[in-house]
Amino acid sequence: MTLYLPIADVTLSLWLLLGIGTAVGFVSGLFGIGGGFLMTPLLILLGIPPAVAVGTGALPILASSLSGTMAQYRRGNVDTTLGAVLIAGGLAGAAIGVETVAGLRHLGQFDVTVSLAYVILLSLIAALMLVENLALLRRRGAHPEPSGPRRKSEHVWLHRLPLKMRFRASKLYVSALPVAVIGAFVGFLMAAIGFGGGLIVVPALIYLLRVPASFAIGTSLFQATFVSAATAILHAYSNHTLDAPLGVVLVCGVVLGAQLGASAGPQLKGWHLRVSLAVLVMMVALRVGYDLFIEPSEPYTVQTLIRGLQ
Repeated sequence: MTLYLPIADVTLSLWLLLGIGTAVGFVSGLFGIGGGFLMTPLLILLGIPPAVAVGTGALPILASSLSGTMAQYRRGNVDTTLGAVLIAGGLAGAAIGVETVAGLRHLGQFDVTVSLAYVILLSLIAALMLVENLALLRRRGAHPEPSGPRRKSEHVWLHRLPLKMRFRASKLYVSALPVAVIGAFVGFLMAAIGFGGGLIVVPALIYLLRVPASFAIGTSLFQATFVSAATAILHAYSNHTLDAPLGVVLVCGVVLGAQLGASAGPQLKGWHLRVSLAVLVMMVALRVGYDLFIEPSEPYTVQTLIRGLQ
C-alpha cells in the first residue's frame, strides 16, 4: 500500500512510513527523548525534501512530547514556571528559525545546511556522551564521591545576572536570562533543522542551572510540546512545508512505538541505555555525513527549474 504525499511530491509505502514512525517512537520512549534528531534525517534519506522533513517532523515531536508531558505532570515532575520561560524563549527562537528556513531556501542552500548541521551537532553530542560513559565506566567499583554541598564558586557568573526568578518546583533562584536563551536556542534548532532539542535542554538544565534530573526531563517535554506546535503552525503558514498525510502517519507510528519503548526501558540497565543512545546518535551522524560528502551519481539536476518554467 502506497501513500502519495502532496507537499513532498513523492509516493512512499504506507507501511514503511509507519515503521519509521514506530521506530522513532520506540527510541523516544526507550530513552526519554523527543526523537527529532532521528526523524528528520530518516525522512531526508527516504527522499523527502529537507524543508518538508523539518516542517512535518514537528508533528510527531508534538505527539511524543505531549504524551511524555502528561506522564511527567502526573508524577509532579514539571516546573511550569521554568517551562513558561523556556517556552517564551523557544517561541522567539522558532520564529527566527522559520524565517531562516525561508531565506536559505531562497538562496538554494537549505538542503546542504541541514545535513551539515546534523553531522556537526550529532557528532559532538555523541562524542560527549561516549566520553562521559567511558568516565563512568572507569569509576565503576570505585567509592562514590561524597554528595556534599556544591562549591559556591561553581557557575558563579550565573548568580550575577539580572532578572532573577524563583522557580519553586525546582527549588531554584536564578536569572531568567539563561533559561530564555536555552529555550530560544532549542526553538531555533527545532524550526530550522527539525532537531527536537531534548539532547540539549536536559543536559543544559542539569549541568548548567542545576535543575533536578526529574524536573529537567519533565520540563523539557513541557516546553517541546508548545514549541513544536508553534513550529508546525509557522511552517505550514509561512513556508507551506507541512505535509498533513505524512504527519498523520508518523504520529500514529510514534504513539505506538513510544508505548513499546517505555515498556522495554525498565528491562535494560541505565549504563547500557546511555551507551546505546550514544552509538545510535553517532550512526545517524555518519549516515548523514556519508550522503553529504560522497559524490552523487547525478551531480546536477534541472528538475525544479523545468517545473518552474512549465
